[in-house]
Amino acid sequence: MKQTLFFSLLLLSPFFSITTLAQSPAAAPKAPEKPAPAKPAPATPAPAPAKPLVPALPQSPTSGADSSGSQDIVKILRKAKSFNTLIRLLKTTQIINQVNAQLVTSKNGGLTILAPDDGSFSELKAGYFNSLGDRQQKALIQYHVLPVYVSSSNFDALSNPVLTLASDSPTGYQLNVTAYGNSVNISTGVVNATLTGIVYTDKTLAIYHVDKVLIPLDFSKPKTIAPAPAVAKAPKADKENSSAEDDDQGRAAKDSSGAITHGTTLVSLGVVLLAATAAISC
Repeated sequence: MKQTLFFSLLLLSPFFSITTLAQSPAAAPKAPEKPAPAKPAPATPAPAPAKPLVPALPQSPTSGADSSGSQDIVKILRKAKSFNTLIRLLKTTQIINQVNAQLVTSKNGGLTILAPDDGSFSELKAGYFNSLGDRQQKALIQYHVLPVYVSSSNFDALSNPVLTLASDSPTGYQLNVTAYGNSVNISTGVVNATLTGIVYTDKTLAIYHVDKVLIPLDFSKPKTIAPAPAVAKAPKADKENSSAEDDDQGRAAKDSSGAITHGTTLVSLGVVLLAATAAISC
């Protein structure tokens, strides 16, 4: 019996093996799909730098402060050449000291200098600068300095009228700036000039070449003459007092006239009597 069972198992074992092999293996689990990489957002193009309204001059010094870390305006103008007259006037009027001090202590953005060259000063009437008083000479040089820093591409942002370093009041020593295209014009009411190039520029100081000396309109305004003090008029006398005074004066005149007449008559009678007495004695 045992042998029969054993042979039966041997006969059935190949069948189980074939059946097991015939079965298909279990399907492997699918791997999760990888998310598609996100497309990067298109980069926003950087804004184009503002186009300068004033071109750079070929002889302009290198922008930025010098090796000592200070901004020497006279040194800059000398290096740029053709500004000897302006340098001399900055020194003789001592405006260079004011400009340097304001440039160091300025908290509103620096300074802008509109610099006429030697040729521009030579176009003035002979002896014009010396004909001005000390105060006007200083005002003329201060008039070429704006108390703010204006970059070469920012003149069109100025609001007219523009104050200058000479402006001692909100309405004095002003000028108008007109910027269009690649041109910047300056109008004083007496002179129309143009900025022809950059002499020097950094973050706090800008120097531009202007083709004419800027004459302020304030030099042409008539001086205000103070009115003469009014003369106090004598008070009018009352009519009654005036009449009484007139009567008294008339009476006094009459009395004086009568006294004179009587005195003259008495003198005449005395003379006659003396003459008669003399005649009788003879």
